[in-house]
Amino acid sequence: MRPPLVRPKVADLVFRLYDRPLHPELFDVLLARAVRRDGYTFTARLTATGHVLGWTDGRVHVEEVTATGDMDLPATGKRLGHRFEASRTARCVFPGDVRYQVSSQLETLHPEQFAHVHEELALEGARKGLAFHCRSENRLSLSPLGVVIATAVPSGLSVTAYHTFPDEFSLIKTQSLIEWE
Repeated sequence: MRPPLVRPKVADLVFRLYDRPLHPELFDVLLARAVRRDGYTFTARLTATGHVLGWTDGRVHVEEVTATGDMDLPATGKRLGHRFEASRTARCVFPGDVRYQVSSQLETLHPEQFAHVHEELALEGARKGLAFHCRSENRLSLSPLGVVIATAVPSGLSVTAYHTFPDEFSLIKTQSLIEWE
């Protein structure tokens, strides 16, 4: 049995976007799934710090990561990076007219609101995507939750990821859109 997961503090988290794959051994992967469709491969990995999302069509690679700022991630291939604070958007264009845009949000909620949102995300993740409940040290409190929901859209892929931080009553949400011709 895995030991309880100690989720990092939200203030320690960063968002990174790379134009190359990162070695899976850099991350403590809790759950993973890969999908091949319409000439591309999408891989979602839920990790102790959030997620690693990879998209490739064989020519171009896009890798989105939520990690702690002290993780030893490579500088090579880094296209975007920021801390999670309130709301933020960014865009990036890759070769072959592959376009990427992301919106990230940090929300801190009242405890009752947080419990309700946490429950809804657990149900939605189990129904539509990839969800992982991290066992917490306190068996009576809510456990940290990671959810990734990917949806094919015309000439693209929309991916929404949620990560809950029960000790802080906080939620991180990223919405990413990858489009191609």
